[in-house]
Amino acid sequence: MAKYIFVTGGVTSSLGKGIIAASLAKLLQARGLKVTIQKFDPYINVDPGTLNPYEHGECFVTEDGAETDLDLGHYERFLNIYTSQANNVTTGRIYQTVINKEREGDYLGKTVQVVPHITDEIKRRMLLLGEKKEFDIIITEIGGTVGDIESLPFIEAVRQLQWEMPEEDCIIVHLTLIPYLKAAKELKTKPTQHSVKLMSENGVHPDILVCRTERPLSDEIKRKIALFCNVKQNAVIEAADAATIYEVPIYMLREKLDLIVLKKLNITNYNEPELTKWKEFLDKLRHPLNKVTIGLIGKYIELQDAYKSILESFIHAGAMNDCKVQIVNVHSEFITDENVCEKLNGLDGLLVAPGFGFRGIEGKIIAVKYARENKLPFFGICLGMQMAAIEFARNVLGIQDADSTEMQPDTPSPVIDMMEEQKKITIKGGTMRLGSYPCKIKENTLAHHIYGTTDINERHRHRWEFNNSYLNRFEQAGMIASGINPQTGLVEILELNEHPFFIGVQYHPELKSTVENPQPIFVSFIKAAKEFSERNKVSDPIQLQGEMSN
Repeated sequence: MAKYIFVTGGVTSSLGKGIIAASLAKLLQARGLKVTIQKFDPYINVDPGTLNPYEHGECFVTEDGAETDLDLGHYERFLNIYTSQANNVTTGRIYQTVINKEREGDYLGKTVQVVPHITDEIKRRMLLLGEKKEFDIIITEIGGTVGDIESLPFIEAVRQLQWEMPEEDCIIVHLTLIPYLKAAKELKTKPTQHSVKLMSENGVHPDILVCRTERPLSDEIKRKIALFCNVKQNAVIEAADAATIYEVPIYMLREKLDLIVLKKLNITNYNEPELTKWKEFLDKLRHPLNKVTIGLIGKYIELQDAYKSILESFIHAGAMNDCKVQIVNVHSEFITDENVCEKLNGLDGLLVAPGFGFRGIEGKIIAVKYARENKLPFFGICLGMQMAAIEFARNVLGIQDADSTEMQPDTPSPVIDMMEEQKKITIKGGTMRLGSYPCKIKENTLAHHIYGTTDINERHRHRWEFNNSYLNRFEQAGMIASGINPQTGLVEILELNEHPFFIGVQYHPELKSTVENPQPIFVSFIKAAKEFSERNKVSDPIQLQGEMSN
């Protein structure tokens, strides 16, 4: 039978419950245990698919087509395993299920209430992954902060499970904050005490406290926390700020978080942690030999989490190339023909990011033109590929009014058009082309060189596609479709022949990049950026060494 770990958060949001959950899972996995992680979110949206990136950050898409919380991206990147629809549950999905059951008469006329009906459905979902008997440990992250009204049903469900299960089958890890007051020059434990007290009032007693802190926790402070929060002193874990999220598993290993968890779960059959690849990656990340500057052209650049998977993919690809990747965010809405040279000058590569809507579109097209004409390594993802197609149609094929029906529904030259199966859809949530689809790659192309195979599968999230009516004209002019969906004929990859590195993909390759398996296009893109830098710049070794040490 699987054992369960619940990760809760207190004091404030954005403490990093997802990173702590993923780090603990990584350590347990490194000791030979089969682990998975799931996220329970307290918002009423059925999934984050309809949420604005400014509201919630990126929407992470799984292999089976679920639109999920971005923390699932951390889970996959750390564990190098796929997640699924079952790994992310929202309040909206819980209530939708219960209401559907009530309408179907499943409750036999009973009054439907938060307790027991909502909490029973939450518990059923929490235990669902364990029923497969594929995992030794299921880690469940509870979104939000203890004390939020939205989180109460989830906390109550955890309380019931903690009471129902044997003590060694269910533990609570509570992430909290120990703030440092500059004026008093001391760390304050009171917020943590109040957070644990609030949990206890709801009947949930944490077994382990993970304390985020900017300053080291002395034994005296740990003892004080343990005493007032009713946990053992060795169960008070220091979680110091890290230079990168990928250092957190190593920090938690030093704090013996995994060993404390194993002891509390009464698991005795485990190995010494195997983290060789992880440490090699960290070593490359800390000691790069080169540096490249990549321009990220997007419309949500004010919020870093909006492009989380892309940024993490650059970290993975940079380490593979022994290279530090410096990202320069450029808002597409403010790019014009007059300032494009100034805004993109000094870049070694250009990535045009995905997005929706007409805002900032013309700026993206201008940026693509700059990269094409100046032989700057270019990589376009989803909307980025579509902008590359429109730019090529306008400025090479001479189709001045080329556009996408997403931005101009009545355009006479729909180079990008809505997929046929999408045209009759009126409900927005969960209805795009989602999840993993196959792609057939043409031999002797850039895409074939990158992947080293002709058959791949990548994840999608889109409604519009390249209009194949224009394909012959494109290929005759030098932009070829090097990747095609074998079932539908959908163009998956476009690339430019007479260019050192120019590729656009309809899918989202960033969603499958992990520490142990960096995404091939990102790796090749950074390699091309390095070569561009070497051709066009003379690096100052002393200056570069100074930047690396910083």
